[in-house]
Amino acid sequence: MKSFGTKYFAAAVLLCAMGAPLLMAQNNGAMGPPKVLVINREFLKPGKTGTAHERTESAYLAAAKANKSPFHYLGMVSVTGADRALFMSGYSSYTEWADERKAMEKIPALGPALDRAMLADGDLLSETDTSVWTFDAEKSNNPGNLMGMRFMEITSFTIKPGHSAEWDEVVKMVKAGYKKGVPEANWSMFEQAYGTPGGGFLVVTPLKSIGDIDGHMAAGPRFAAAMGMDGLKKLESLVASCVEAEHTNIFEFDPKMSLPPPGWIAAEPDFWAPKHVAAPAKKAAEKK
Repeated sequence: MKSFGTKYFAAAVLLCAMGAPLLMAQNNGAMGPPKVLVINREFLKPGKTGTAHERTESAYLAAAKANKSPFHYLGMVSVTGADRALFMSGYSSYTEWADERKAMEKIPALGPALDRAMLADGDLLSETDTSVWTFDAEKSNNPGNLMGMRFMEITSFTIKPGHSAEWDEVVKMVKAGYKKGVPEANWSMFEQAYGTPGGGFLVVTPLKSIGDIDGHMAAGPRFAAAMGMDGLKKLESLVASCVEAEHTNIFEFDPKMSLPPPGWIAAEPDFWAPKHVAAPAKKAAEKK
C-alpha cells in the first residue's frame, strides 16, 4: 500500500502517521485537535485552480476581515486526487459552533458581503459539500499540533454497516503495534457525525514537507516486526471484513486562502501573515 509498500498491506491500510505532530486548531487559537471539526470542500472546474481560485478566496477573506467576522479556518489545496480545496474549522463543542453562527447574525453587513464574494467563487466550482467530524481520543495516539506543518496527509475510511466492532478491533491492534514498534508514532482520528456518505473515519497526519513520507515508509518494518506474521494476517482479514472504501491524499496549506486565529499568526507570522502581504495596507495607512 501507499505508505509502507505492498509487503505491509495491513499496516498501511490503517495508518500512515509518524514523526509529525497533529492537528487542527480550535477556534479559540488552541493548537490541539478540536472536538468538533467542520470541513467544507470546494471541487474546482478544470483550469480554475491556482491564482484564479486564490483571487476569489482573497475577496472572501477581505469581506470577512472588513466586517470583523468571528470565524477562523485553515485553507488547503489538493496535491493529489481531484482538484479541490478544503476549509477546516475547529470547535471545542457544538455549542461553540452555534455561538459563532449567532455572532455572525449580529453583524448585518457580514452576510451580504460574504454572499457577494461567493458569487465570483461559485463560477470556478463544480461541486461543494460540508461534513462534520468529532475527535475520537480513544482511537488517536499522541496527538499534538500544527506548528511548523505545511502539508496534510488525510486518509478516509468508510466502514461497512454493522461492522463497527471489527473496526474497533482493527484500531486497537494497530495502536498496540505502534506503541510496541514505533512508540513515537502519532495521529488524530475523527468519526463522521454529519454529511455523506456516512460511516466515515479520518486519519490525519500533518507534514513539514512531502519528504516526511520517507520516514513513514521506513517505519513499516518496525511496525510489521511488532505485529508478527500472525498479527498482520489477522489485521488484514479484519480490514477486509469491515472497510468498504479507503482513500489517501495530500493537501498543502495555503495562507492566502486561510483565516487563522491570532495565536497561529503570533506563533508563525512569516507564514500566516508575511510582511510582503501586510506592507501595502501599512503604506496606505502611512500615506493617509
